[in-house]
Amino acid sequence: MVKAIVGANWGDEGKGKITDVLAQDADIVVRFQGGANAGHTIKNKYGKFSLHMVPSGAFNDNTTCVLGNGVALDIEKFVRELDSIVAMGVPAPHILVSDRAHVVMPYHILQDGYEEERLAGHAYGSTKSGIAPCYSDKYAKIGFQVNELFMDEEPLMQRVNNVCTIKNALFVHLYHKPALVPEEVYQTILKLREMIRPYVANTAAYLSRAVREGKTILLEGQLGTMKDIDHGIYPMVTSSNPIAGAGGAGAGGIP
Repeated sequence: MVKAIVGANWGDEGKGKITDVLAQDADIVVRFQGGANAGHTIKNKYGKFSLHMVPSGAFNDNTTCVLGNGVALDIEKFVRELDSIVAMGVPAPHILVSDRAHVVMPYHILQDGYEEERLAGHAYGSTKSGIAPCYSDKYAKIGFQVNELFMDEEPLMQRVNNVCTIKNALFVHLYHKPALVPEEVYQTILKLREMIRPYVANTAAYLSRAVREGKTILLEGQLGTMKDIDHGIYPMVTSSNPIAGAGGAGAGGIP
């Protein structure tokens, strides 16, 4: 059984709280889109939490949490958030991260801030979390999926050089900011690779098997319909589809 918990408005509908309650009877909770640009506030026996990357099923021992391929994954924020809830006495949750999720790179966060600065009074109100540039790179086919962090050195460095060439055209000539240094970007990738390594999995295969086995799966949306990139109050929207219809694709292609 697959259920989607999504917002009918602009967000702040209580999706995290509902997920936390329903997860008590769920086998799997999946974040299928969005990134660290919104928080799901939960109060339970462990305390009060505002989750940005970790799925809201993290407080239930019986639940596996999945960050699906549709997520914009900020690895540093994810690991830091996970460590923080464990430090508050929460048993370490079982979390799997899709090998096809796109990674929010530090230069995405820089670009997000630079663009808001350039637009000044006409900005879209970005949270400057790098979400829009990450999704933009995904569709321009210059992003990095999690699995690509594990490429061999030569092809990975070729990818990095290509990305830096494109980004530096913007950073230097449009934003008048310092250029990215390819070797520094490469070293950042190596660091992120080791941070995310323990969690990486083929979550599409995992969820497909779970569906066949009749597992109870909750899809946890972020933000709401009115912030949907296609159906929301464009252009004051997020950069993904938080509606139920996007759940299957963002969670690994499950029905």
